[in-house]
Amino acid sequence: MKGDMTRGNGESNEFKKEIGVFGGINILGGIMIGSGIFYLGSYVMQRTHMSMGLSILCWVIGGLVSLLGGLCFAELGACDPRAGGMRVYLTRAYHPIIGYLSGIISCFLSGPGSIAGVAIALPTALNGYFHFSDMTIKIFAVTLIVGVTLINLYGVKQGAAVADISMIAKLVPIALIMVCALLFGKEKPDLALAPGDGSSVTLSGMLGMISFAVVATLWAYDGWVNLNSVAEEVKNPGRNLPLSIIGAIGGITVLYALFNYSIYRVLPHHEVVAMIESGDLYLGTEVAKRILGGGGGAVVTAAMILAMFSSLNGMILTFSRVYYSMAQDDMFFDSFKTLHSRYKVPTASLWLQMVISILFVCLRSLNELTSLVVFAGQILTVMCISAVFAYRRKFPDMVRPYKAWGYPVTIVLAILANVGLMINSFIEDPMIAIISVAILALGALSYIYFYHKKTGGVKR
Repeated sequence: MKGDMTRGNGESNEFKKEIGVFGGINILGGIMIGSGIFYLGSYVMQRTHMSMGLSILCWVIGGLVSLLGGLCFAELGACDPRAGGMRVYLTRAYHPIIGYLSGIISCFLSGPGSIAGVAIALPTALNGYFHFSDMTIKIFAVTLIVGVTLINLYGVKQGAAVADISMIAKLVPIALIMVCALLFGKEKPDLALAPGDGSSVTLSGMLGMISFAVVATLWAYDGWVNLNSVAEEVKNPGRNLPLSIIGAIGGITVLYALFNYSIYRVLPHHEVVAMIESGDLYLGTEVAKRILGGGGGAVVTAAMILAMFSSLNGMILTFSRVYYSMAQDDMFFDSFKTLHSRYKVPTASLWLQMVISILFVCLRSLNELTSLVVFAGQILTVMCISAVFAYRRKFPDMVRPYKAWGYPVTIVLAILANVGLMINSFIEDPMIAIISVAILALGALSYIYFYHKKTGGVKR
């Protein structure tokens, strides 16, 4: 690789603006649309008492909840388009320690942990064909992380191009399955908004059931916050960043709702119930086999592989910018401040992210480790959505090319919806929530070191 990738002059610290609306949508779509599209519908069905109508409604509500949050991030990103996204907003809206904790979670747990998880899941999806050993899967995962990191070392344009290509490639098999199911499915699904098992529930019980099901859909929408991390690399961010966020979330909401409806066009209700109760959650795979014959399974596998590769590329591209952002504020090591003189990427960040991700691949408790950050991430997301209020109060004269629709109602609704998700996480697994808070506390201790280094021990 030519050029010095760890040192540069002042000019090298300016990102290239290579991402347009299409590229932004594809980066988010690459992260958000994963293999979960084929099985998460089963969890939604379980939580709506096997109601097809309620499950479709919950997919739409989940998209709207995500869109509410997306509107908040669109405003923040448009008026303050700097690398680091959430970390920057939390720092300016509240206190540097809040932004720092957000960065620590992203840099050392959620970012590399998610990258490692997807890298392991990709070869695992091929296990039915090749029967890989655990060691082979880990070697495969490490190779993927190294390869995709190398692609992104040569510039955001290359990483965005991979996102564009892989996004289109993975949508082709998904669209093929969905369109064929809609056209050739013979079932007429009952879309009544009532429990599918015939049970009777009160209004409050119905609302609780819907809320619990919406939580399951939100996992499928996860990832919409990540485009803000590369806001400095978006062309005309005041216009293109909001369009990308709104376009991605809106389009994916339609995709998820139609895909699950297409499943109900092929599989009768009693078979859906029987499959879920037997533990076979991959309804989309069964639909593909029925409408496409013997090759249906291969089509689904191809879609999942492309979806996961696209997601892996998007995460490696966006997460690496947080290290750089922290270093720019003197809250991380100085070597992470510079961009490559030619490719204008945060090289040191990409290398460190790669190393941590590989270490995570080698850990047996990977799933447990990455799940620790979920609750902490929810706390930070709620605070970041609330930052819209803080920004408008603290920076009333800041130019806002885009303002969140329906302010302040949309902001309040987004906060309430995400607080509901946080409460559900605590109820479902209180120990994970407690440990996540403990990790935030440990991060606060490391903040003291960088704060004293930055200020020379003098309070400011």
